[in-house]
Amino acid sequence: MAHSIKDIATALGAKAVGDTALVVNAAAEPGQAGPDALALAMTPIYGAALQNGQAQAAVLWEGADWQALGLKAAIFAPRARLAMAHLTQMLDQPHVGDGISPHAVIDPSANIGPDVAIGAFTVIGPGAEIAAGSWIADHVSIGSGVSVGEACHIHAGVRLQRDVRLGARVILQPNVVLGGDGFSFVSETPANVEIARETLGNVPLMAPEDATWHRIHSLGGVIIGDDVEIGANATVDAGTIRATQVGAGTKIDNLVQVGHNVIVGADCLLCAQAGVAGSTVIGDRVVVGGKAGVADNLKVGDDVVLGGGAVVLSNVPSGRVMMGYPATKMQTHIDSYKALRRLPRLLRDLTKRE
Repeated sequence: MAHSIKDIATALGAKAVGDTALVVNAAAEPGQAGPDALALAMTPIYGAALQNGQAQAAVLWEGADWQALGLKAAIFAPRARLAMAHLTQMLDQPHVGDGISPHAVIDPSANIGPDVAIGAFTVIGPGAEIAAGSWIADHVSIGSGVSVGEACHIHAGVRLQRDVRLGARVILQPNVVLGGDGFSFVSETPANVEIARETLGNVPLMAPEDATWHRIHSLGGVIIGDDVEIGANATVDAGTIRATQVGAGTKIDNLVQVGHNVIVGADCLLCAQAGVAGSTVIGDRVVVGGKAGVADNLKVGDDVVLGGGAVVLSNVPSGRVMMGYPATKMQTHIDSYKALRRLPRLLRDLTKRE
């Protein structure tokens, strides 16, 4: 879809100069931009690359000499990544077709709102509700009693199990699974893992008489707040009795696992391959770095940042920055790391003194 420079600048809340009636239909890196594309050169390091492309207009850094760069128009964006967010939202046009595909299978008791698009080979179960303006791609499974809010985008291969509830404007990337059973099992007598935890490993472990694992079924469903986005192949397990919850505005990256009974607060970021174990409570505005893990039955306060690969084994107060395994305060982790790097030199010096 084509947009004028003026309209784009308005959407970005930015200043436009030159021929603001100029129309572009795509965004591109400076060196690959054609004459109908808006080049993205938001820092000086990308300015020189404009000479290798054919762009007539670009998004530039504050103070850039747009005319010297050979442009007919320019948009000045003081905060580059925020401009990217607005621009990509404006240019993105996901579409699964108009209306309901004849190849979709919809239970007669499901309630489908107005202006809903449903792709081929999607199955919608009994009592499901799809609110107005939502679109659902191909090969999606929506179980019984599922509720999908207004203007949701559900991409191909998503699986919504029974009693999942989505707020408005939720985005689920391909192959998200919400509402699968939690990983919750119990043995007839205390299992070795229970004994190890209680004794801190001070008691020898041996084979139990009956090692059978009895599954605890998940009956609580999942509640996803408004404006949540969940990345490809991420999973949120159903709660055992009460629902697992993800708060409004939270963004979950690809390959993230959120366990049963977990409560994730509002406006959090859970980065790729992070995991939150069962019954843990994550506060508001928490950032969980890539490959970070949070053990079960813990509480992480508001405004916490967990560095990539951190492993949280105890409660974390609000406002804390944590790193390492086990996770400690950032400065403590840095001091420990520096001390560890000094050990070879210290040992060498001690050996010389002997």
